[in-house]
Amino acid sequence: MAGYRRQLYRDDAVVLRVQKLGESDRIITLLTRRHGRLRAVARGVRRTTSKFGARLEPFGHVDLQLAGDPKGNTGSSLHSVSQVEGIDLYGRRFLGDYPRYTAASAIAETAERLTPVEREPSLRLFQLTLGALKALSLGEHATTLVLDAYLLRGMSLAGWAPALTACAVCGTPGRHRAFSVPAGGAVCPDCRPPGAAHPAPATIDLMSALTSGDWQVADATATGVRRECSGLVAAHLQWHLERALRSLPLVDRGGPPTGAPDTGPVAGVAVGGAAVGGAAVGGGPTDDDGGAPGGRVLPPRVGVEGVDREMTE
Repeated sequence: MAGYRRQLYRDDAVVLRVQKLGESDRIITLLTRRHGRLRAVARGVRRTTSKFGARLEPFGHVDLQLAGDPKGNTGSSLHSVSQVEGIDLYGRRFLGDYPRYTAASAIAETAERLTPVEREPSLRLFQLTLGALKALSLGEHATTLVLDAYLLRGMSLAGWAPALTACAVCGTPGRHRAFSVPAGGAVCPDCRPPGAAHPAPATIDLMSALTSGDWQVADATATGVRRECSGLVAAHLQWHLERALRSLPLVDRGGPPTGAPDTGPVAGVAVGGAAVGGAAVGGGPTDDDGGAPGGRVLPPRVGVEGVDREMTE
């Protein structure tokens, strides 16, 4: 359109993912406070002379000025980044920490999956994602606990929260021993379907604590309970997403925290590629360009330095 000038607007956002575009540009996937998830082109940010290229790395909280229609009614669906100011670049605090980096990758990928429609505001998910990345950067809680808490609360926002205090089928209140992913959570003996998992009572308690934010209970749990909880949470999430998260199997579950006993692996629940209640817990690549930020998937136990070297898919 002759004489058309793109509208300028500002918003703060979390950088979820970056992709190469041409020789010197990038497409940045953002989760914004007021405009939901959107993609924008950052021109020239891969040049060494770029003024704000380092601020547009994954996991950063930034304030941006964007050019384009905020509602997406006119012009290109890709907006342009014209100005960036870093508020808190969380990623730089754990670039050399494999467990925290992979957990942040899973958080960013989950945030993108939970916002399938671009420019649909999701303030609570934005705040949840920002809080999870801040918690990872501070390192006050175990990495896997922060990740599982984020996944559980994200599913609650999406309406997929697993039933933990009542039967997911008939609604009978109480603590039930069986857990079925297809059924929606804990199930009573009368409603238990074939193939349901039987987690330890401490595992259900941990899931409840992570959902409600009771970190005193969560921090005191044993490693085996945390692994079983991670398996159930991952299975429940990917069942509802109807696809596997590429970054989730790469998360380093690590060893037991200081002062907590290691109870070893838990029978019946695995985190990488096994099935729990009929749903895959970890999986292979998805059928699109999702995955770890930057369009790359890091191999297990490999250092994460050199965030600028994205692999072209």
